Amino acid sequence: MTSIGLRSDLVVPLGDGGRIPLLGFGTWQLRGREAYEATRWALEAGYRHIDTATGYGNEAEVGAALRDSGVPREEVFITTKMPPDHVGRERRTLEESLAKLGTDDVDLWLVHWPPGGTAGVDSWRAFIEMRERGLARAIGVSNYSLAQIDELTQATGATPAVNQIKWSPFQFDRAMLDGCRSRGVVVEGYSPFRAARLDHPVLRRIAEEHGKTPAQIIVRWHIQHRVVVIPKSARRDRIVANIDVLDFALAPDEMAALDDLGHG
Repeated sequence: MTSIGLRSDLVVPLGDGGRIPLLGFGTWQLRGREAYEATRWALEAGYRHIDTATGYGNEAEVGAALRDSGVPREEVFITTKMPPDHVGRERRTLEESLAKLGTDDVDLWLVHWPPGGTAGVDSWRAFIEMRERGLARAIGVSNYSLAQIDELTQATGATPAVNQIKWSPFQFDRAMLDGCRSRGVVVEGYSPFRAARLDHPVLRRIAEEHGKTPAQIIVRWHIQHRVVVIPKSARRDRIVANIDVLDFALAPDEMAALDDLGHG
């Protein structure tokens, strides 16, 4: 199977000059041996983008899976995130993440939530410093509003490369998508299945027409919107199925019908 991270049509540029694979593997709620095995299976299946976080408690297992996989570090895009209550401990948090992952840097480091509901300008300045030190190749945010992103940009001159938010056809928000893109921010969607109704008749009909599962249709919808998607599973068969979305395309009317689910 083709490695996702190695296909030029399956990556999107980041504002700082880097690139992020459109399809990654999420590890939320995976712990211990389960996290290790799922990450190994994902790398074997062809994923080259792994998403973790300090708060997930699985960075060590993700790092071990990467080392044991035999896949070169430079071929894998690694994201981790800082919890909002770690404000003031940014550098130590990232250094602890790198030690657990067993890497010299991460490809993307995110503020996991707006700290205290604010944009967290001081914390963002620390993120910029860690990027300048080479510990994070790109920096971004998660669960931020457009106004909060603007506050960071106006205060520091540095715009987040990514905004990772809950996203699926049922959360489709054209204003948010266009707003991020106009600012040079890549939208990355998490919980694509938890945020969806996999039994919805429109989704099931499109899936049946393509001989795919509703979950595969959702992944494909993200890719065609050029929105990064990070499906998670602990089951090997589903991990493999979620990357098996490159042999078909959704028609414009199907994309529109899926977009409309967000207005239902």
